[in-house]
Amino acid sequence: MEYREIGKTQIKASALGFGAMRLPMRDAKGKKSVDVEASVKLIHAGFEKGINIIDTAFPYCNGESEKVVGLAIKDWKLKNRNSRIYLSTKFPAWQAVRTGDYRYYLEMQLKALDTGFIDFYHFHSLNNEYFESKVIKLGLIEEAQKAKREGLIRHIAFSFHDVPEVMKKIIDTGVFEAVLCQYNILDRVNEEAMSYARQKGLGVFIMGPLAGGRVLDLHVPDIEKLALKFVISNPDVSVAFSGMERVSDVEKNTGIAAGPFNFSEKEKEILEKMLKQGRIKDMINCNNCRYCLPCPNNVAIPRIFKIYNYYLLTNLKGNSAWQYNNIGLDNEEERADKCSQCGQCEEKCPQNLKIMELLKEVRLNLSGS
Repeated sequence: MEYREIGKTQIKASALGFGAMRLPMRDAKGKKSVDVEASVKLIHAGFEKGINIIDTAFPYCNGESEKVVGLAIKDWKLKNRNSRIYLSTKFPAWQAVRTGDYRYYLEMQLKALDTGFIDFYHFHSLNNEYFESKVIKLGLIEEAQKAKREGLIRHIAFSFHDVPEVMKKIIDTGVFEAVLCQYNILDRVNEEAMSYARQKGLGVFIMGPLAGGRVLDLHVPDIEKLALKFVISNPDVSVAFSGMERVSDVEKNTGIAAGPFNFSEKEKEILEKMLKQGRIKDMINCNNCRYCLPCPNNVAIPRIFKIYNYYLLTNLKGNSAWQYNNIGLDNEEERADKCSQCGQCEEKCPQNLKIMELLKEVRLNLSGS
């Protein structure tokens, strides 16, 4: 495993981090909950392979991720007393309505994680609106600095969902020590801003290195390896957080993160061909984070977008339409025609997708109505 400096923090972390948004789940009396035993085993598998940093957040896994992550770290340290695991989590900025909310959520999360401090505490899902109306207006930077002085957090960070110019604006406040942003072989829009962050001394954390699984839909040989290698090979990247659901994912990804990171001529040729495949630039930038759910009308938004991306890549309309029209036959999910245009999904989408318009497009192309 390669270890890298995270900006000016003097922390060296594994190039591959554990993303705890997709922990194993199970159904219990019709309600999904985290499979604690399987999740702890999975996280420990990552630690055993050299991962020393893990990222979670207040809403992940129906609000259960932080508790399980805290349990996994505590159990690991009992057996490996000299091991240092760095913890990254996030303040739900969209929830803030008053200044005291920062401390309220921080204390709640510290309790859930069963820890005395958090290494990297991010303002979650910042865009320009949240930065201005929540972070600045409510004086939350001062609250973060106070928490840092008290030792409750070690480093002030932010996760980001907006245009690169806004990322630079937030960086230029001089407050932040790390940024978490989206970057993958299908979405390179933040590339220049990531370089800017590194030049300013920030650590650069990456979310969605496999584009929420979209790269797997490309059906290119070794695409998972090439895509993760592409992200980690960028010298501006400190850590790539990958949401791993199985021990086999851990084994595969840690093998890639061990290097080397230079591309062979054959690999370069594969990547070039891949980027010319189908309507790859038209693919919906959905990372299957499921923040848009639940939909009040049970519209299967991520599943619908996955099917439509398959159609855009392959132009196999018959097969795509068949998949789309079979939605709801095996469960209570609904197709795009059940969208009531309430807009709740768009308010929650960190990618700022025009979900209602996209659902109309899918319906017109795959159902003909």
